[in-house]
Amino acid sequence: MIHAELFCELRAKGFAVEPGELGENITTSGIDLLALPTGTRLHLGASAVVEITGLRNPCVQIDNFQKGLMAATLDKDADGNLVRKAGIMGIVIAEGDVRPGDTIRVESPAMPHRPLLPV
Repeated sequence: MIHAELFCELRAKGFAVEPGELGENITTSGIDLLALPTGTRLHLGASAVVEITGLRNPCVQIDNFQKGLMAATLDKDADGNLVRKAGIMGIVIAEGDVRPGDTIRVESPAMPHRPLLPV
């Protein structure tokens, strides 16, 4: 999954990229995917459920799409730590049809929360 806000950020940096072009299956909007804890469940549409397992680690294939794009999906935080912005990975817990415009309900896991790590 990738947040639509990343595509806006990439376009502002001069990259022509649209949802679906970076290999993601689902594009979200208005949900800070990167800040969700490991184990969060996303309820998509009427019945689909995906459990978040970690951060998507951008690979060089992204540069095959557009040169420099991989670096544009990486950043540094205030402490100099690498920030991966290329989305999140998850496993399907419950199947279901997912359509554009479907609502997404976020179900947080039990405390203590564990931050997302690259998978």
